[in-house]
Amino acid sequence: MTERGEIPDFHSLHPQPRKSDHIKLAWYEPAHRTQRIRVVLHTCECRHTVYELCATADQSFIRRTDREKGTVHETAWALTADARDTFNRILLGEAQ
Repeated sequence: MTERGEIPDFHSLHPQPRKSDHIKLAWYEPAHRTQRIRVVLHTCECRHTVYELCATADQSFIRRTDREKGTVHETAWALTADARDTFNRILLGEAQ
């Protein structure tokens, strides 16, 4: 809390600016392959585009929500370790 008793703004992870040699990811329409998906990590809601690392059973994928355009896309489903690596690359500006 601040001195005036206000709750400060909370920000989550922010992706770094895209690097010139970034990897261009393939984005697909949501697959709706299962009813239960767990969001493991996500970027900050203060941006127009939010990325989520999603997991289910033994696979994971990245969901990209563009609130300005009203679109939702996701990467191909992959092994969890590979999806985490891709999410980290997005955070570092190495992939988009």
